[in-house]
This record gives sequence, C-alpha cells and structure tokens, in this order.
Amino acid sequence: MDSLVKPICKFLNFLYHVFLVFACLVLLSIVIIVSAQVFVRQVMGGTVRWSQEVALMLMVWMAFITCAVGVERNLHIGIEMFYQMFPKKLQKILFYINWVLVGIVGYFFMYYGVKLTLSTTASKLPATGWPKCTMYWIIPVCGFFIIYFALIKITKRDDLLPAPVFFEKKPEGGNN
Repeated sequence: MDSLVKPICKFLNFLYHVFLVFACLVLLSIVIIVSAQVFVRQVMGGTVRWSQEVALMLMVWMAFITCAVGVERNLHIGIEMFYQMFPKKLQKILFYINWVLVGIVGYFFMYYGVKLTLSTTASKLPATGWPKCTMYWIIPVCGFFIIYFALIKITKRDDLLPAPVFFEKKPEGGNN
C-alpha cells in the first residue's frame, strides 16, 4: 500500500508547492495592483477601471488559499489550554473528531465550490468582462488540499506532508 501512497503524495506535494508559489504571485499582484491604483488616483488624478475588481478577486483567492495552508500547518483555531487538561484518551478522540470535521469542511469547499463555479460560468465580471467563475474556481482546489491534509493527519502520516518550499525556513529540530 505504501508503494502506491508515497508516489501519489509526492505528486500532490509537488502540486501543493506550485500552489504556494502561485499564492506568492497572487499576493505580489495584489500589492502591485493596489499600489498602482493609489498612484494613478493620487498622482495622476485618474483611475484604473479594472483594478478594484481584480484586486478583490485576488483577495478572495488568498482567503481560500490561506485556509488550505492553515490546515497543512495546523494553524486553525484551537484552545490548547483546555485540551491539555483532558485525559489522554479524550484528547485522542478529540484529535480524530477535529480532523474529521476539518475534512468535512474541505468536502463542502469542494462540493459547493464546484457548484458555485459552474453556476457562474455564464455571468461576466463587469469591469474585466472575465467569466464570474474566475473568482470562485479556487474554492474547490483549496477544498481538495484541505481534505488531503486532513487525511494525512487522521492517518498520522506526517512523513507524507510536503517539505518546506525553497523560500521557507526549515523547522528547527526537523530534517524536512
């Protein structure tokens, strides 16, 4: 089974690294577009008609991308103080309940994200004329990665998690 799982995870981790680089480009694009719009408005007295729409779309993308990254890095909200007070057996049960619920959220992102994307293909964004589904296609992609990372956590196979990307600091004490 491991001979099948490891290559699949290696491929998915590669896709996730591409996804992280894409996230960096999205963030850089937001900064450039918003800065350009401020410059054009304040210095030149004009406006870039499409800038607000594109910046909003990119911010929607970043919101969902950070959900997937947060699941991969276990950054979702938790109250550790109370969790540590529970008996070990209850902690173990809560661990699985937590990751199952995270996986369910990922499923909803995938399922309803696909429905939303497909239902908005005929609509156009007003300023750019792009299909409205452009704003929402990221939701099912992030849902897929959320499910993927939840499954890794449920199976306690942290060795299958992606290694840090070239621009990330390696965790201290780890050999990833």
